[in-house]
Amino acid sequence: MLWVAIIGLVMTVLAVAVAGRRVLFLFKLATVGPPAPERIEYARTHAGDELKAQLVEVFGQKKLLKWTPSGTAHFFVMWAFFILLTVYIEAYGAIIQGAITGRPDFHIPLIGTWGVLGFLQDFIAVACVLGLVAFAAIRIKNSPKTLGRTSRFSGSHLGGAWLVLFMIFNIIWTLFLARGASAANGNFPYSSGAFVSLAIGDVLPHSALLEEIALLLHIGFMLVFLVIVVNSKHLHIFTAPLNVLFSRRPDGLGGAPEMRVAGKPVDFEDEELDPEKLGRGKIADTTWKGFLDFYSCTECGRCQSQCPAWNTDKPLSPKMLILDQRDHAFQVAPYLLAAQQGVEHKDTDVLALLDKPLVGEDGVIHPDVLWSCTNCGACVEQCPVDIEHIDHILDMRRYQVMVESSFPSEAGVMVKNLENKGNPWGMSEMKRADWIGELDFEVEVVDEKMPEDAEYLFWVGCAGALEDRAKKTTKAVAELLHIAGVKFAVLGPMEACTGDPARRLGMEYLFNMLAQQNIETLNEAGVKKIVATCPHCFNTLANEYPQLGGTYEVVHHTQLLSKLVDEGLLTPITPIEEKITYHDPCFLGRHNKVYSQPRDIMSKVPGVRTQEMHRHKDRGFCCGAGGARMWMEERIGKRINTERVDEALTTDPDTVSTACPFCMVMLGDAINEKKNNGEAKESLEVVDVAQLLIKSVKGAS
Repeated sequence: MLWVAIIGLVMTVLAVAVAGRRVLFLFKLATVGPPAPERIEYARTHAGDELKAQLVEVFGQKKLLKWTPSGTAHFFVMWAFFILLTVYIEAYGAIIQGAITGRPDFHIPLIGTWGVLGFLQDFIAVACVLGLVAFAAIRIKNSPKTLGRTSRFSGSHLGGAWLVLFMIFNIIWTLFLARGASAANGNFPYSSGAFVSLAIGDVLPHSALLEEIALLLHIGFMLVFLVIVVNSKHLHIFTAPLNVLFSRRPDGLGGAPEMRVAGKPVDFEDEELDPEKLGRGKIADTTWKGFLDFYSCTECGRCQSQCPAWNTDKPLSPKMLILDQRDHAFQVAPYLLAAQQGVEHKDTDVLALLDKPLVGEDGVIHPDVLWSCTNCGACVEQCPVDIEHIDHILDMRRYQVMVESSFPSEAGVMVKNLENKGNPWGMSEMKRADWIGELDFEVEVVDEKMPEDAEYLFWVGCAGALEDRAKKTTKAVAELLHIAGVKFAVLGPMEACTGDPARRLGMEYLFNMLAQQNIETLNEAGVKKIVATCPHCFNTLANEYPQLGGTYEVVHHTQLLSKLVDEGLLTPITPIEEKITYHDPCFLGRHNKVYSQPRDIMSKVPGVRTQEMHRHKDRGFCCGAGGARMWMEERIGKRINTERVDEALTTDPDTVSTACPFCMVMLGDAINEKKNNGEAKESLEVVDVAQLLIKSVKGAS
């Protein structure tokens, strides 16, 4: 066995050296950009949350198990990596002990002869093989050659995936050969439990040479696989747990991350601020967390399959957004690392590569890709390794908007309106209180301080105050609160846009200006609790204003109304005999996990029959208005709101309900177009859940 030990040792040293060199290269590349100290600090101070994330997402495979059978197959293949580590301990132990004593009958101390461990090793190996078969079948069934763009593997590097499946298969069959040969020679540590290995041992001849060759084959395939892994997309085996550890909580959705320069929150009043450092203009501006995203992408395409832009024939694929950056990073890496060490490049081709912009007609990412994103969060929600696609898009948008002044022209009108009038439509702030005059009761308007008896500030929002369809929701909510005896007040003309459209566009400076203005108003008025009807306002107030010192208890109107119904303060009485399908607003649902309350309200209204669309809740489909797209033209592919309404029409609804003013506008426009074309019944309309509730509570027709 001495020769086996020597060969095994040499193979191991060489493979570890090659893999280690690659890992060092990956580490150096990931650290060329600015730091991300907030990620480390959060992981340190929220160790309990991070441990739970590891248990649930990594070991429990929560996100992957949403997708069966592929999730189930991956669960067993992943656990095979963990459990079969014990087999490699036994294999190396057998080689070393065989070289010393001549008897390769090594077993792990204490548990190494326990039949349960032997059974578990064989069971997970068999399950792994079945998983490989499932993976192969899924890849063949969903081949881009057959399905084209509709395949979630479209754009993925397919050759590497097949190579890895082949290598894992080689590891498993050599595992059984080595264990079977060990059993045939009387060196196997298990007398029971290892049902496959013992059965193979019964048919194999007694041969020390066969056992030695099988051991070397098994270890050899594992070492070759190790080298392949660190040089391929399967690097995620090692980086995914790290990416989960350092991801934003709860899941990379909710509030957008604050802009940072050199690892610190940006101060726009700092005279030494380098404007070129705002956002990401080149690959070298990517933080190490961004590189972890690159390294962790499995190319599974789950993000792509759920993306509303990709599903309506637009160029944005969240998967390719990550892969294109990763491929460019690897292409430029040698020169980038050399430049970091002080090497000056004079070759024009190298300089052009180093200066290649992230976004541009000739950049890594085409502008149409960047501006197709609605920030809906479907990609982040579905990604099994917690890649934060929206963060990448926002950082690139910030550079394009604030440094390059390059963004869709229609959005420029919205920006000017926000700067001059404090709302995207450019209407006078005095019109913000006009809706109050249409009510038959008095609504208190804050005069410097919140009224002492007011429990909530009702944040009306720009749409809720100025857009005719959204005003109906505003008045319905105000009436319901009045009926329930909930005291509230509004800011009226003192309210300005929360800044969500500016931030999602990438205009961080304008967002800061609007947010600080509102925070000053809210703090001076002594506001503690806020109810908002717009999910975008709700999300910004609850999740983003704390970044700037504005911390409040914020609820969405559906959350508050559901609570009031449960407490008996609102009683829906009049039946509404309609079939209703509910559309989940992205910034209420995926971004803030508010799924049940709107549905709970509808379930309490007599006569209502609900029918879910195919894509709903965490797989809901966007209306197309998020990410500041409300103020941009949709010129490529099918309109997202049309796609969503087409899906709604398959449920044959009498009414489409939602809980967002943007969704009401987008879905309403698409339905009106369908009516004009004779594709939808004239009575079909889009209403807010609050409008359904007030209709039942008041008995209005």
